[in-house]
Amino acid sequence: MAVPLAGNKSRSGLWRQEARRYNPNSRLNQPTVKNKPTVKEAATLSPFSVRPIRNITSQIGRPWHELRLVVFSMALLAAAVCAMPAFAQNFDIRTLFNSPAPATSAAPAPATAAGTPEWSGESGASNHPLMTAQAIRAAAANFRNCLAGLWPQAERRGVSRAVFEASVAGLTPDLRIMDLLDAQPEFTKSVWDYLDILVNEDRVQNGKAILAKYRTTFDAVEKAYGVDRHFIAAIWGVESNYGTQIGERSVVRSTATLACIGRRQDYFRDEFLSALEILSRGDVTPEHLKGSWAGAFGPTQFMPTSFKRYAVDFDGDGRRDVVDSVADVVASTANNLKKDGWVTGQSWGYEVVVPKGFNFLLADRSRVMTMQEWERLGIRRAGGKAFPRAQDRAYLLVPAGAQGPGFLMLQNFRVVMKYNPAEAYALAIGHLADRLRGGEPFVQPWPRHERVLTREERYELQQHLAARGYEVGEPDGRLGGRTRSALRQFQSSVGEVPDGFASATVLERLRSR
Repeated sequence: MAVPLAGNKSRSGLWRQEARRYNPNSRLNQPTVKNKPTVKEAATLSPFSVRPIRNITSQIGRPWHELRLVVFSMALLAAAVCAMPAFAQNFDIRTLFNSPAPATSAAPAPATAAGTPEWSGESGASNHPLMTAQAIRAAAANFRNCLAGLWPQAERRGVSRAVFEASVAGLTPDLRIMDLLDAQPEFTKSVWDYLDILVNEDRVQNGKAILAKYRTTFDAVEKAYGVDRHFIAAIWGVESNYGTQIGERSVVRSTATLACIGRRQDYFRDEFLSALEILSRGDVTPEHLKGSWAGAFGPTQFMPTSFKRYAVDFDGDGRRDVVDSVADVVASTANNLKKDGWVTGQSWGYEVVVPKGFNFLLADRSRVMTMQEWERLGIRRAGGKAFPRAQDRAYLLVPAGAQGPGFLMLQNFRVVMKYNPAEAYALAIGHLADRLRGGEPFVQPWPRHERVLTREERYELQQHLAARGYEVGEPDGRLGGRTRSALRQFQSSVGEVPDGFASATVLERLRSR
């Protein structure tokens, strides 16, 4: 879940986490009481799972030739990991769903002794006054005073002075986050590239294994909340690759940094105070409250404020533990979806075939009709299948325009978008859920020959549309519903198919007029 845009309720966490490495100190490697399953057990389903090096001490009593084999195998694994391309080792799924910032000529950030890059020392790409290098340095110098000023608010929330002092004692700002807040990779991804990465065969097979291993838990949660288990498993898989990539930054430090420095202080002040409340209640211990640079934590990446609203103690141990308890993770995620409006027994939507000559002005989130009404307009379900319920209401989404597949989106698709407000993310969740259920890949091809616009080009496209009187909001390089609606209107005015697809051809047409 990405850092929410201003005014957006969405949760932050899985999109833009920097580098997520295995944490050998996790309580997931400790013995558990009452044989309760832990999240880390899921990681053992992957052939790439790694046991902590400290576990080798348990092998000392074995014959030397067996111990030597263990050591040699671990050495081979370490060598293989080091030999992997840098992209493979540090790739972050979160970055797929955000528009990249403009490229800069900055030299690579220096690394600390621990290997974590330091702040570049440069102003942020957003050009926000609080993201200038001077403003960042000034806020960092005032960091301790800022934290002290938050004590009255923490006290009003029931946080004890002891917890507050223990949490902020010696705390320093993580200024590397300032680069991450505004900067993104210098490339963009198409919807089909998102799906290729997020819904691959490994993720499908590992998800099926998770569902089988924790069937009893999923049975109980599905009965209690009425939320389809395959969607919960899909969120678990996309957000953290089934708990193997949950982040290792201190949530308190990250949210404290963002609460006092940068352009999102109001939003992250609430996240920081909510993190202190979590510690005060004892739901998660400080050493386990680790996650992304934006403060999302656990296998399904809860922000602290989302944790407060949705987390539940499903295993009955007195703590809402969305880090180590599989039962609490699954139930809390289900509770989130349920409270956001989940419709029991309904899917997310259907791949459909859009006929030639179709009026794409109807492909709008605000245009909701029944399946029967869409069929009257020539829309058919892909693969020749029938729609299960003719009276279900949906809107038409054509993420790749007239050249790609269409999708009729039901209410549950909107619910997933509340979890994360990117259509590509929600589409990946829905498709992975279908695949975990035994469904097939999408039937229709994507227009893979199309070049995806860069952020600068998307920003330019929005500026051209705005200059012609179309409503796009504040140009930001993100192609949301308003931009697509404006683009459809422009395409219609020049005699093109109004499918709202931001192609290089459309941009050239705007430039020439």
